[in-house]
Amino acid sequence: MNKKQKKMLARILLAAVCMVVFSLTPAKGWLRFALFMIPYLIIGYDILKKAGKGILNRQVFDENFLMAVATVGAILLGEYTEGVAVMLFYQIGELFQSYAVGKSRKNISELMDIRPDYANIEQDGQLQRVDPDEVAVGDIIVVQPGEKVPIDGVITEGSTMLNTSALTGESVPREASAGDSVISGCINMNGLIRVRTTREFGESTASKILDLVENSSSKKSRSENFITKFARIYTPAVCFGALALAVLPPLVRLLMQAPPQWSDWIMRALTFLVISCPCALVISIPLSFFAGIGGASNAGILVKGSNYLETLAKTDCVVFDKTGTMTMGVFEVTGMHHNTMEREKLLELAALAECHSSHPISKSLQKACAGPIDQARTTDVQEFSGRGVTAKVDGREVAVGNAALMEQVGALPLDCHSVGTLVHIAVDGQYAGHIVISDVIKPHAKEAIQALKRAGVSRTVMLTGDMKKVADQVAEELGITEVRSELLPADKVSQVERLLEEKKRGALAFVGDGINDAPVLSRADIGIAMGALGSDAAIEAADIVLMDDDPLKIAKAIRIARKCIRIVYENIYFAIGIKIACLILGALGIANMWIAIFADVGVMVIAVLNAIRALWVKKL
Repeated sequence: MNKKQKKMLARILLAAVCMVVFSLTPAKGWLRFALFMIPYLIIGYDILKKAGKGILNRQVFDENFLMAVATVGAILLGEYTEGVAVMLFYQIGELFQSYAVGKSRKNISELMDIRPDYANIEQDGQLQRVDPDEVAVGDIIVVQPGEKVPIDGVITEGSTMLNTSALTGESVPREASAGDSVISGCINMNGLIRVRTTREFGESTASKILDLVENSSSKKSRSENFITKFARIYTPAVCFGALALAVLPPLVRLLMQAPPQWSDWIMRALTFLVISCPCALVISIPLSFFAGIGGASNAGILVKGSNYLETLAKTDCVVFDKTGTMTMGVFEVTGMHHNTMEREKLLELAALAECHSSHPISKSLQKACAGPIDQARTTDVQEFSGRGVTAKVDGREVAVGNAALMEQVGALPLDCHSVGTLVHIAVDGQYAGHIVISDVIKPHAKEAIQALKRAGVSRTVMLTGDMKKVADQVAEELGITEVRSELLPADKVSQVERLLEEKKRGALAFVGDGINDAPVLSRADIGIAMGALGSDAAIEAADIVLMDDDPLKIAKAIRIARKCIRIVYENIYFAIGIKIACLILGALGIANMWIAIFADVGVMVIAVLNAIRALWVKKL
């Protein structure tokens, strides 16, 4: 418990002791009234203050006003114990709510611990602590063991183990050494490293993630918006209903020349007010979403708002990008066929033609090339999206890409019996052979597809620009039901639009690696960027960001969302059902103030306890 909660608990205990003691005293009249005002003001002064402020600000109808009217009315009617008890149990409910919110915030605040407090700059052989905002791009910062990496950059000196658990939810540290990229928010565990910054602090990964988390509460779900609108209409309606219940029946009895029984009907009206207080709905519904977002963030899943959590829960179709999402994106040269020149020479020409590209295939060609890559030997580079590149290498026209590029340059590509990505090469307009490159499937990819099916996802689709034979083999190995291959980047958007038209129910989620998939992430019902550490495109375009490369997190995110929505509806049905039943009993005079306390505070406490279940994430 925090300091504020402990103070509230002390007030509750003091007021409860006073109420019990004064209930047993034989005092009567004004003395009894004065005695009971002590516990009432101890426990209820802040509610009365809030109700007064609401009246002055012309925002009268809220739960504070209802509690103030009901308890003051009960005390004026001589029901001192009931008046104090209503306020006491209401504050107990508020304490439960405060504890539940604190529990939810704890998961998010742990993520917020990634915010660095300082950066170390080396000046005249001494380390100087400066504000991270003062560090410019290209500066060298020093990160000592136990310190957070304050800004994204590249290690220039040293090696260490980095703890990324605050970002990814995974406890296994990763190795990093000179030449490796590091992102802000990681903790340097054991080695001193020097890092050349590649971004300003405001644009770093930690800053973007913190901004995402801080703004998540502003994007409300339809359920939250409904409850907010419902409360605006419902609260004044029940206030006027209670007023009518207090006034109309006695007036009717007077007209019928019967005793009006004012105190009886006023007590019924006050009971009606306590029962009708919408605390359980107004508090538990946002709390359920808040707990869901907190539980997800603790698992390394960042949700931009409760509206996205609500949409994710309806997911029935999941569409995957292949490279970097279901596969490692680590390509290796596994064969070379139909080559018209020496293997090493053809590989060198291909690597030189691709040397200006950052594509994984380009990197694999350069890695397989035995000699050094001299980019000065390559000129007139032209890149054709989804096809490949053409360039002049040592004055020779070299084209490297797929079959479509070969046809474009007038060379006839030859097929291959091997399964893998074929990189065709044409030299001076003549076909010179092809290189077979194979990607590696991620360790948990197959298990992730099975987990999605267990979670209730009925349709899985894979989109890729790779050739059909490779795509079909990967899909079969993973258990993906549909595959669309040989697609250009623009084709992926049209394919997702077609799938959106075809779906009969639920929502469509697209999962990409967050680098080249921003247009598709934006077009789907829900965009999920996976392995998006440091990727601006992912954090900006996706609705949900998985902070590591584990595809199992997709099913976990859906399970969290569905559990959260299930809890929301449980609370709605339970709270409304109990309140309607008790309101009818209260209006008929069957329910007394103690039943009203259960209908308000009891239901609220049960709903709040149910809501915090969304924090607990089961393992798949």
